[in-house]
Amino acid sequence: MALTIHELPLEERPREKLIERGAAALSDSELIAILLRTGVQGSNAVEVARHLLLKFGSLAALSRCSVSELSEIKGVGPAKAVQLAAAFGLGARLAREVFSQTAMDCPQQIYDFFAQEMRTLHQESLRVMLLDTKYHMIRVEQVFLGSLNESIAHPREIFRPALIHCAYAVVVVHNHPSGDPTPSEADRRLTRRLKECAELLKIMLLDHVIIGAPNANGSPGYVSFRELGLL
Repeated sequence: MALTIHELPLEERPREKLIERGAAALSDSELIAILLRTGVQGSNAVEVARHLLLKFGSLAALSRCSVSELSEIKGVGPAKAVQLAAAFGLGARLAREVFSQTAMDCPQQIYDFFAQEMRTLHQESLRVMLLDTKYHMIRVEQVFLGSLNESIAHPREIFRPALIHCAYAVVVVHNHPSGDPTPSEADRRLTRRLKECAELLKIMLLDHVIIGAPNANGSPGYVSFRELGLL
């Protein structure tokens, strides 16, 4: 039977460890355990947290779970599920707040903003980042969630959020669930259509970025149509 948190040596208890050494010294499961506070019979809070991460595959995937999904996990329940959802929500808002003060005019920044979530998706998601005249982020909207192999979105749906929120520029982003960000011919056709529509609407299409995953060959994990010279 596993030791309870209070039976662990003082230096191994998550709360005490955080107080003495800071959050950076704790593993993901230890940080989650602090939010859970208690475990279940036979498993302490850290082990319940490890089970959560194993079940959902990653911290990013866990952060996207609904309260009802989390509530069904043994050792979590509704109250703890709400606490976890609130913590993940605050983390997401903090990340957006930091990025909102940065000029989002670099493909690497775009990738850093979207990659953690989008490269773990099993479907293609097409999103639009709206920017002001200083290229600061106004908001992000998902305009399409498609199949594994194809993302179809009409330009009017992509540019509608920009018109509603009076955006100066947009960055279009979608993921390739395979992890290979190489543009397909459909991706190239869509980009050409978006470029034509942007010119008509007098909205700057700053970039179209495809999110994949880095590989051992040194690929950055994304493709930027702007870097390819196609925008």
